[in-house]
Parts: sequence; structure tokens; C-alpha cells
Amino acid sequence: MAAQEPITTAVVLGTVGVLLLLTGLSTKVAQRLGLPLALAFLGLGMLAGSEGLGGIAFEDYALTYRMGTAALVLILFEGGLNTGWSGIRRVAAPAAVLATAGVAGTAAAVAGAGHALGMPWAESLLLGAVVSSTDASALFPVLKGGGLRLRGRVSLTLEAESGLNDPVAVLLTGALVTALQHGGHPSLSLLWVLPWEFGLGALSGWVLGRLGRTLLSNVSLQSEGLYSVLSMAIPLLAFGLTTLLKGSGFLAVYVAGLVVAEGPLPVRRHLRTVHGSLSWFAQIGMFLMLGLLVFPSRLLPVAGLGLVLALFLAVVARPLVTLLCLLPFGFSRREVAFMGWTGLRGAVPIILATAPVLAHVQGGERLFNLVFFMVVVNALVPGATIAWAARALGMEDGQAPRSNGQMEG
Repeated sequence: MAAQEPITTAVVLGTVGVLLLLTGLSTKVAQRLGLPLALAFLGLGMLAGSEGLGGIAFEDYALTYRMGTAALVLILFEGGLNTGWSGIRRVAAPAAVLATAGVAGTAAAVAGAGHALGMPWAESLLLGAVVSSTDASALFPVLKGGGLRLRGRVSLTLEAESGLNDPVAVLLTGALVTALQHGGHPSLSLLWVLPWEFGLGALSGWVLGRLGRTLLSNVSLQSEGLYSVLSMAIPLLAFGLTTLLKGSGFLAVYVAGLVVAEGPLPVRRHLRTVHGSLSWFAQIGMFLMLGLLVFPSRLLPVAGLGLVLALFLAVVARPLVTLLCLLPFGFSRREVAFMGWTGLRGAVPIILATAPVLAHVQGGERLFNLVFFMVVVNALVPGATIAWAARALGMEDGQAPRSNGQMEG
């Protein structure tokens, strides 16, 4: 081992440096071509992988799951930190309905479509659960970057939904994986486990957010950089402690970010800059790793089924479920149409799809490849058309809608 160093370390660090350089530069190319950044990062990962030009051999699902989880924690906390509870309060009700009933409805619709196309019920239900939630890692760059500025209520509802809906998808996926491992059916305990996870996640996020905000506001440190060290502890503790208590760690992280943002922070601008940079780094690293994990040759056998299901998800399931969920809240037809179209999937479904593989569920690798293909298609439809849809439906900030028809509530 000693004889190979520092050569091995130099090769690893140099390779990572090249990949980061390419991903950073690829953002300009992706924006000019109108492609979602997530798709560009995934493509670079696949290009660098074992079947690509880079030839990097990587097939570690466990490491991908852990690193992906860590990246999502950073992304969700930064999303909450840049929004604040006061900004999200007025859309909490519709976002919560989309994050619960919307996720369950989408899962059921995709499962039904999968079974109609010949998939066994067990596999189709698991697929529906995995792809059921929208994704903060795919949506936040669209809402906060790229020059697209959406009308406040629409943007906040989409952001809150993507920050709140992971618990349902995680719980459904975990229950189905456990059931398949034991050859049975999901337990009715889901009916009380879900409220417990939501309640505990929200409560622990609020408590840890208040404690973190108090600490940041009152402690005196020698350097601004040390405040960012303390602030990093908040999302990590929120996820770790809440998950150990059987609550939703992802929800706790997002709520903690919302709460911290509401307080008087002595170095607010510095903290937002640091966490913004960490969020971008997490997104890039996560999508690169997910791209490395995929073998393009394994996508071909599921391409036909994946294309049909991805289009069904984007064109039928998401818009229909969004319409039903938002009927009571007085959104205009154009707002509902836009939010129904903007159901982006990204890293979360791919990370959740590693769970069946890690649990050695029969057909787990096939399902992983199917989910990956669906995410790629989703990045194009609707991902690459969001800016066009926003202009067509009058959803850009400052752009008047072409009609003022309200949904019947």
C-alpha cells in the first residue's frame, strides 16, 4: 500500500477535480441548450463510468445511498434557509396535500399503469412508490437559478411540496421492500406510522432549528467560517436524531432550515453563501455518482417500458393528481396546469431505487434501471420545457396571465 502512495491518491483527487471542472463548465452548455442541469450531471457521470470514455468502474449501491442521503440533507436545509417559514406559511395547506395525498395518488396511478403493461403487482407497486415524489434536487435549481422567476404562490407551493413529500415516498418504499423480502403484503401499520413520522419530523425540526438559531445568534466566535461549522451541525443532527427516533429525517432538515431563517442571524449573508455553495457541490457530486452507477447497456432492455411509464407519469398521473389535490385551494386553471406539468423527478427516486438492490429483492436491479431511465426522460419531459410552459401559461413573475378563471372549489 505504501509503495502505491501518493500515486493512487493523486489519481483519485485528480479524477475528481477533472469531473468537477467538467460539471461546472457543463452548466453553461446545458443552459444554452435548454437542458436541465441534473441531466447534464447524470450524463457526465455516465460518460465517465465503466461503459463510457472514462472507464471508471463503480457499482457500490450502499455508498451511493449514503452519499445521496447526505447530499439531500444539504440541499433541503439550504432550501429551507433561503425561504423561511413566513414565506412558506401561506401555501402550507396545498403543499401538504400535494406532499401526502398527491404522492400516494401518483404512486397508485403509476402502479396501475405498470401492472396494465405487464409488470407484476409487487414490482409495479414498488415502482410507483419510488417515483411518487417530486425532487428538491431537481426542482430547486429551476426555481432558484437559470433566470426563471415564477409567481410567488406557485413557486412557493412547488418548493414546499418538494421539501415535504419525501417522507411518504420513503415510507412507502421501505414498507414495500420489507414486505417483498418476507413474501407478504404491506402492513396496515402504515396508517399510523406515517402521521408519527410527519409529526415527529416537524416537531424535531422545529426544536433543533430554534436551538440552532439561538446558538448562532448568541455565541461569539473568532471567524465567520466557524459559524458555518455550527450551522452545518443543525441539518446533520436534525436528520440523524430524528431518523433514530423513527421520524422523518428529511422533513426535520427542511423544517429546521425554515426555522433558522426566521431569526436574527449575525452572519446571515455568509451562511447563505456557504450553504448555497454546499448545496451546489452536493447536487453535482450526487448526480455524478448516480451517473457512474448506471451501465447504459442495462438501460436498453427497459427503454420501451420506461418511456411509456415516464410519459404517463408526466402527462397523465402528475397533472391529474395535482388537479384533484388543488381543487379546494382556489388556484387558477393556469396555475394548476403549470404545477401539474412541473413534477420533476431527480436524485430521490434513483436513491430510493437502490433500496431493493441492497435488500436483494428479486428484480431489484431491473427496477433500478427502469427508474433511472424514467428520471432521464422526465428531465426532458417536462424538465426541458418548464421555461416554455411558464411563459405560455403566464407564470413568470410580473407576467400577467391570459385569463383569470379560478378553479371551482
